[in-house]
Amino acid sequence: MEMSYQRFPTVKIREVKDDYLKFELRNTDVSIANALRRVMIAEVPTIAIDLVEIENNSSVLNDEFIAHRLGLIPLTSKRAMEMSFSRDCDRCDGDARCENCSIEFTLHAKCEGDQTLDVTSLDLTSSDDDVAPVDRASGDYGLTEQRGIIIVKLRRGQELKLRAIARKGIGKDHAKWSPAATVTFMYEPDIHINENLMESLTLEEKRDWVDSSPTKVFKIDEDTHQVVIHDAEAYSYDDEVIKKAEAMGKPGLVSITAKEDSFIFTVESTGAIKASEMLINAIDVLKQRLDTVRLSLDTEEGDDQFGELGAHLRGGAL
Repeated sequence: MEMSYQRFPTVKIREVKDDYLKFELRNTDVSIANALRRVMIAEVPTIAIDLVEIENNSSVLNDEFIAHRLGLIPLTSKRAMEMSFSRDCDRCDGDARCENCSIEFTLHAKCEGDQTLDVTSLDLTSSDDDVAPVDRASGDYGLTEQRGIIIVKLRRGQELKLRAIARKGIGKDHAKWSPAATVTFMYEPDIHINENLMESLTLEEKRDWVDSSPTKVFKIDEDTHQVVIHDAEAYSYDDEVIKKAEAMGKPGLVSITAKEDSFIFTVESTGAIKASEMLINAIDVLKQRLDTVRLSLDTEEGDDQFGELGAHLRGGAL
């Protein structure tokens, strides 16, 4: 009889802002950590402009260029998880024309004066107050003036009038739907200094050894002149301090290993959803994927047990 064991991963939040999150993931392995990272990048749904109907464009940019720039403007996507994909919508049969699967934007701008007119994301009018362009020039960035994201610049007499449809999607289909600017993780380092060997070094040798690290992992205590760990997580697994110790004739001066069940994540959001929501939604999506795999395995076991009848039932033949 096969024995199985169950692990209970834990998450500890270290730092959280609207667009930034740093957390620890413990009691699991690298496969789960990487799965969580990939889901945050490619499978957490957001809302982005996917269809543009241009009525009038006399700007210097062609229609396709403007449509592409509109698609890349991040939109607030709190509703994304509860919305339907346009291809699966049962209200409009995939036509993407209902509030269940789409949001309509309009834009009309015309330059009447001699001054160049900046047409920005703030000029987009949404049919849903909960879905609007993310203004990256205000809020946490310390600027009070809302400038928006520039779409095109118009000179006197030039005009841009269009209608756009935003839909739910995932980064796997197109990068414009990815909520993540950056998602990285690293193994948590486990560093131990051999105090006896360290005491055999002169103060100058200690300084040379500490300075051999490209990142500020170690420092010298000014009072005791002892080498202490300043920031273990700054270690980049470059082995420079280990090589330096060997070159000094002091192998084993420090031992550095990676904790294979502990990971430190850094997450940055585009602003479509908060970084903390990105993590929560990613866990929900990952659970859905695992449930699908489990159901598929259960079905295959049923096919093995019931033979061709099980396969026909799964295929909808009966």
